[in-house]
Amino acid sequence: MDKNLTILCLLTFVIHLIGTLAYAVRIAGVRTRRIAVSFALFNILVLVSRTSNSFQGPLLAKRVEGNLIQPVAHSLPADFRWLLFSATLATIAGAFLIPTFQRIFSKAVQEFQVHRSLPRLLMCLFFRGGLSEIKDSASIPASKNVAALGAGLGISAGTIALNIVAVSLWTVGVFAALYAGCLDPQLRGTSSTLSPIVNGVATILMFVIIDPQMSVVTDDVVEGRLDEPSFRRAIVWLVGSRLVGTLLAQVLLIPAAGLIVLVAQNL
Repeated sequence: MDKNLTILCLLTFVIHLIGTLAYAVRIAGVRTRRIAVSFALFNILVLVSRTSNSFQGPLLAKRVEGNLIQPVAHSLPADFRWLLFSATLATIAGAFLIPTFQRIFSKAVQEFQVHRSLPRLLMCLFFRGGLSEIKDSASIPASKNVAALGAGLGISAGTIALNIVAVSLWTVGVFAALYAGCLDPQLRGTSSTLSPIVNGVATILMFVIIDPQMSVVTDDVVEGRLDEPSFRRAIVWLVGSRLVGTLLAQVLLIPAAGLIVLVAQNL
């Protein structure tokens, strides 16, 4: 693995790690009863994710162009497999970090309610014992949460299945569009703009079905209509479905790229 591919894998890792940690924000919001503030603070990490995404695309596109000019430079199919593996690895890492992150994030939300200023919150983090709080908050996923999965899903099976589909399509969308440019180099410019054919479906599933369903479940917990153990089971199932989705993306890479080439040829 060369330096350029390592950087791309790290960017992919950051994007999917933050995406996985978003589930911890819901837990923190439920614990603190400050859901709006929780998501507002999480937008800082979303900004990091989007910045990583903005660098990832051009770097990967340049790598594809370089391979078309000098095909012996590196194996593009292997490169894309490594990038998808980075997404899977980030999801696993995020799953293990959720207990620690939600504790840290809950304390950050409470501190923000006191100071009502992001700069002051950052000052507390770095200069007023915040780093020791992070150390004290370190925790691994409780085995009881995994053992309790048999007690129920906490959310509909259909939502979990759709989350697998949505994550797999969203994970592979941009990669498939760029890989399509290798399958038909004459249409690589057109292909690179057609990623919405794949991840557009994922966006619809996430924002029309999955996110509203999760918002309802989160509100039910806050209002006492659903207990927290059921909510945590739902989170575990969704994290698990996200992991399965990144693995499914490996299978979808070639078919999705072929679909994009087909559309590009018939525009």
